[in-house]
Amino acid sequence: MIRQDVAFVLCKRYSQSVLLIMKIFILLLFVCYGSSACAQSADIILFNGKIFTSDSRQPYARALAIKGNRIIAVGTDQRILKLISSKTQKIDLAGRTVVPGFNDAHEHLGVFAPVGQSFTSDFSVEGPGKTAVLDSVSKLYKIARPGQWIIGPIGLAILQDTGMRKALDSIAPDHPVYLQVMWGHGAIVNSKALAILNIPDTAADPLGGWYARSPGSHRITGALFEYAQWPVWHAAWTSEPGNLVNALRSYALLQLQTGITTAQDMSCCIEPSALSRIFSEANLPLRVRIIPMPGATANGRSLSEWKKVDPHPSRLTYLSGVKYLLDGTPLEENAMMKKPYHDSPAWYGRLDIPVDTLKQILREALASGTQLMIHIAGDSTLALVLSLMKQLGDGETWKSRRVRIEHNATANITPSEANDLRAMGVLIMHTPKYNRSSHLRSLIDRGIIVGISPDGTLNPFQDIMFTSNGQDNPRENISREQAVIAFTRTNAYAEFREKEKGTLAKGMLADLAVLSQDIFTIPFEQLPATKSVLTIIDGNIVYKAPGYDLGNDLPGTTDR
Repeated sequence: MIRQDVAFVLCKRYSQSVLLIMKIFILLLFVCYGSSACAQSADIILFNGKIFTSDSRQPYARALAIKGNRIIAVGTDQRILKLISSKTQKIDLAGRTVVPGFNDAHEHLGVFAPVGQSFTSDFSVEGPGKTAVLDSVSKLYKIARPGQWIIGPIGLAILQDTGMRKALDSIAPDHPVYLQVMWGHGAIVNSKALAILNIPDTAADPLGGWYARSPGSHRITGALFEYAQWPVWHAAWTSEPGNLVNALRSYALLQLQTGITTAQDMSCCIEPSALSRIFSEANLPLRVRIIPMPGATANGRSLSEWKKVDPHPSRLTYLSGVKYLLDGTPLEENAMMKKPYHDSPAWYGRLDIPVDTLKQILREALASGTQLMIHIAGDSTLALVLSLMKQLGDGETWKSRRVRIEHNATANITPSEANDLRAMGVLIMHTPKYNRSSHLRSLIDRGIIVGISPDGTLNPFQDIMFTSNGQDNPRENISREQAVIAFTRTNAYAEFREKEKGTLAKGMLADLAVLSQDIFTIPFEQLPATKSVLTIIDGNIVYKAPGYDLGNDLPGTTDR
């Protein structure tokens, strides 16, 4: 039996040995941390720049290093240049500004595809006149292939003309004609299009939409509203799949040229049965989140059509969430408002979806965890949704669901409604070109999460200009840094991806853009002219502006 004093000595020596080993290990860690010999070598290093990270812990840096598809270090030139190996690609930024790749949180990919024969028109609410539209359709009719769609943009002048179906039939009787209001909430079609879509005059209105009809009859005037538009979108945009694929690729290149690295596609234009094939063939070079927008029939929502869609049709494309329209817009006076429209004292707009269906949609969001995005343009619609959400769930549960309200219809928001938004963690997705009269800075100051949902704007720098210097109330402008954070970090949060992208920090995906000018210091009016000269996605250079020198020769640098 070992004596107690001997046992004590042995235990003491053992403890001293363990302590010595731990000290040596810690010392090696410190030595290795400061040694380029022990550091992980980078595949790409960007240095000598002004890097805005969107990370509040380290907003700015001089350099960063990429290994594979991840950022492995962000910091000073001196520190990052220690990660160079013989195989490292070195990019001298020469003082240029770098930002996280922009996350376009509200797109409708395919809507600009050159399918069919089409004419164009500058944006206006009234749109082109009847004579101009009929003249354009007549010219296109003469060159269209048999059965080819004839497509063009319109405004209220044509949408509200109850004689357009008859007029279109007279000049294009055997071609489907589809005329879309420029903001997406209303369309005109001719009889040939209705026949292709299998919509007779006796057809019942679909859930969430309606056909305008001649007074005292069932005859459809040709005007389709809200969910009644889905069939024509699907038929027209997928009628020429080859052109659609090429258009998606061309549009993606334009996105890369402005530093957009993620597009969140509110998918209503492409028929779900064709969507997997289209995106697989397109194989776009940027991240694409496909967000289902289920259509509807007179019998209810068409949910089953999305069950067969491939959740990952290409390497960077993924499917998640769901979006619904709840009302129209103030432009065609179908947004549901608390006060009547000034030119129609008895008209307050309308709710697209019945309240019982809306309740079911909210219950599904609570039960399934599928992120819900809802189009709201009317202040009465917003008040109704917030009231129903409070009835169905508590604030903490709703926070975990991250419900998004697309478009910032908060010009008339009440303090109580603002408190509800914050308490339930509802994200307000601001659309700069449409919501310049809405609250912005005051929402952020209240603790409400605000992202940027461009809705078809291909220029994030124009949106940054609007949000930082273009609000109708100058006190609602936000800083340029806040605008970039909303466009990157917040928009990543708005798709549950903030732990992997949206900031330039160690461990994050290497998605970034090197800009042609310093968007934080140039005059506001120069912002829209900004381009990306180098766009990196998933650690790969996917776009380089013609003539841009990567500066691979490593000059002497100073630590700043």
